[in-house]
Amino acid sequence: MYKRVLTIQDISCVGQCSMTVALPILSACGQETCILPSAVLSTHTYGFTNFTFHDLTEDIPSIRQHWEKENIAFDYIYTGYLGSTLQIGYVKDIFAAFAKNGCKTIVDPAMGDHGKLYPLFDEVYAAAMAELCAQADIMIPNITEACFMTGHPYQETYDEAYVDALLAKLGAMGNGTVVLTGVGYAPDQTGVVIYQNGQKWYYSHPQESKSYHGTGDIFASAFVGALAGGKTMEQAAAIAAEYVALCIRKTLDDPNHWYGVKFETALPDLIQMLNK
Repeated sequence: MYKRVLTIQDISCVGQCSMTVALPILSACGQETCILPSAVLSTHTYGFTNFTFHDLTEDIPSIRQHWEKENIAFDYIYTGYLGSTLQIGYVKDIFAAFAKNGCKTIVDPAMGDHGKLYPLFDEVYAAAMAELCAQADIMIPNITEACFMTGHPYQETYDEAYVDALLAKLGAMGNGTVVLTGVGYAPDQTGVVIYQNGQKWYYSHPQESKSYHGTGDIFASAFVGALAGGKTMEQAAAIAAEYVALCIRKTLDDPNHWYGVKFETALPDLIQMLNK
């Protein structure tokens, strides 16, 4: 299947996250990939100092208007890191303009981890992101993001009942599907839960010994690419989870590569997973 996917997120020129992973991964999945950059940064913001930042918020409405005049359509719209509530509002406009005739909308809220929001984000932003997720066909939060969007108390350790309660709150936000990432019921396990129409499905795999920036973006990109290629929701989630784990393993032996994972080296493996 050859689908046209629009991804909306920032470009971190160095750092292996956001658009610099979404574009190659979606392309490797065999999909036409269109981009709408929300900002351009010299590097990502984790571990680097004095990075440059160029906001592209003001360009978004005119780009949308041009696409509408050209009668451009998309099969999937996938959003990642958005820099402000104003950008979230502009994405809502894009959903309204293009999310029709079978187009699927997918939101990765990309705003926090380990119980904390990323710098510059606050509860007002989280509430705005919750509204965007409520409009999407699929949301892909981690547990931190899910808690901030629902008001559910964050816990480092939890059981299945805790996750079930969180899923119920996420499901009540809208009519879409929830793909909750980073769910592990044991210290050496992690995984992903799909929650749809009151039904859930869980895929787990061993937890790698180290975490890296950008792996959430890699999961979401691989998930969308696999889904666009005709995989089921469950198949796409399993492929994306295994691909992320493989990317981490290919990076562990290089202590100088601290800023992201060597996802490019695992793209042939991703293609093999998709072809099974």
